[in-house]
Amino acid sequence: MAAGELKPRWGQPLTGIISFCVFFAIALVTWFIFSDHRGPIGWFPYPFVMYLAMMILVGIWQHMLLGDWPFQNIEQPKRGVIMTIVNLVIVWFVIDIIFYRILGLGFNFLSYYGLDALGKPVILAQVAVVCFVLIGFYTYPVSTIFFGKWPVQPSNIKQPAAGFAEIAWGSFLTVFCYTVLIVPFFGSVLPGPALNPSWWTDIGGTSHVHWVFGWWEWAIVILFMTPNVWRMKPWSLITLPQPWKGIVSVILSMIGAFIVTYICKAIIPMWVPAETFQLLEQAKGLSEIQRFLSIHSAEIAGFTLIFFLSWHHYFDDIAFGLDKDGWSAFSVRTVGVLLLAAGSYWIFYYGNFGHWALGNHHMTELSHRFAHGESLVWNFWWIVPLLWNEWFFHKWPFYVHEE
Repeated sequence: MAAGELKPRWGQPLTGIISFCVFFAIALVTWFIFSDHRGPIGWFPYPFVMYLAMMILVGIWQHMLLGDWPFQNIEQPKRGVIMTIVNLVIVWFVIDIIFYRILGLGFNFLSYYGLDALGKPVILAQVAVVCFVLIGFYTYPVSTIFFGKWPVQPSNIKQPAAGFAEIAWGSFLTVFCYTVLIVPFFGSVLPGPALNPSWWTDIGGTSHVHWVFGWWEWAIVILFMTPNVWRMKPWSLITLPQPWKGIVSVILSMIGAFIVTYICKAIIPMWVPAETFQLLEQAKGLSEIQRFLSIHSAEIAGFTLIFFLSWHHYFDDIAFGLDKDGWSAFSVRTVGVLLLAAGSYWIFYYGNFGHWALGNHHMTELSHRFAHGESLVWNFWWIVPLLWNEWFFHKWPFYVHEE
């Protein structure tokens, strides 16, 4: 191991186990404080999920694109504390100023205050912000993961100019995809001549934006599995120069996302109670069932997040004696992540973790537990302590620099 390289403080798998337990405890305590209806604030699902989502997106800007600039030379844990405070300030500014007060001047569904003045549900503005972040989870990091930072790199551009250039490029991609995939939903719920309604109604059987969530979340998982437990496989087989390698990777990842989504939608009725579908149909008809199948596909994808991130960052891609970069290890980690995700799914719904641990009172009856998408929020919240420790604190105190 090279001098200065990070190594697990207590070896493996003990370092991974300890960090996993600490992140779980932090996630559960902060959930109780901010989200659980039994806690002091009770911000669930909104605006809790909006702030949560924006925190992760701003974290991507700070760490993946700006390379921790301008705090990269500050020692830990001071650097992590400063970057966390900066993150929270930027999150407030982006939501309350950029979205609500600036972009909301032109798009009423982005203005909390404008919707309130019109007597419209203000939650629509919060949903609109969350949808922007959902799109951004793919469109901002894709330039780093699939395109090797093309078109900004390779070049002689240094930080922070390089980071801001990547943010600008990612913002262009995000706004483009947001316009095509999200805005039409608001044309359906806020009808008028300026916005077209959802174009995917006939394709997905529902006009709801959850149809987009269903496959886009799997695209995000495929994107982030690539640099984590897949160690850039299988895209490393593509030998084309950029941007063609990135374009082919994006196309294949989207095809893969659609395939997995439709597999999930086909098999979900195998374990979700028939009463759940009856309740959905009675409430809003067959389109509500299609909406549910889409968002539940996204939830299934969300259960993989904890495990592929933990396995890579805090268990060091442990492969049980296999070559970490080999195809056998690739297969073992992939299957392992899916099995762990399935176990977590069972605990959440059939073990009713969502009720007794997270305070979702409607989950008392089994048939009422599946329809609302809470697990996706929890799984994203759980990874915040992990990502913050890896991005902002450079794995302090779980890892140390070898002298």
